[in-house]
Amino acid sequence: MTTVLLTGFEPFAGDATNPSGDAVRLVGEAWTGGERLVTAVLPVAFARAAERMRELIDAHSPDVILATGLAGGRAAVTPERVAINLTDARIPDNDGARPIDEPSMPGAPAAAFATLPVKAIAAALVDAGIPSAVSYTAGTFVCNHVMFTALDAVADRPEVRAGFVHLPWCTGAEPAGAPSLPMSDIVRAIDIAIRTSIDTTRDPMLAVRDASREL
Repeated sequence: MTTVLLTGFEPFAGDATNPSGDAVRLVGEAWTGGERLVTAVLPVAFARAAERMRELIDAHSPDVILATGLAGGRAAVTPERVAINLTDARIPDNDGARPIDEPSMPGAPAAAFATLPVKAIAAALVDAGIPSAVSYTAGTFVCNHVMFTALDAVADRPEVRAGFVHLPWCTGAEPAGAPSLPMSDIVRAIDIAIRTSIDTTRDPMLAVRDASREL
């Protein structure tokens, strides 16, 4: 049976909620797919999030890894194409750590590309009426760190598809003036991303919207 590992994050920076963690819980509760779905909400902490991601991969040997997180300034769901080997925190994480100009993993390559079909995911979301674009920057905070960790953890397993999807705020919980999407659309977006990742083994050569140009 195909195993999918789906993760989101807890709230951080004083926020009352995090749409990624909330959506992951909802997807898990409503899951009716034929695949085994493992869900987890990760701490927004560099060391503990990376450790937990490796524990989950070791424990469940997933075939697909879809990590999600909040990108509060984005109006679209954005599959990330690349993680960089850099932690450079604008604010402390939830454990008070604030690495500056440090590698995610000393001695590892400078970057790692997602093995999820990011263009196919973005295209499927747009087809479903959900705003989406491919992003080429996952930042340098815990989201990027987790993506880099997941890709490193399965680097010797080319059959595993892994990557990260950034989500906007959920409507009703967003700060004043921030873009948002209804939680129903965020949940639907994750479902579509999972299904596309399972069904698409090779990303198509598509010209898709580049979210990084809009940041």
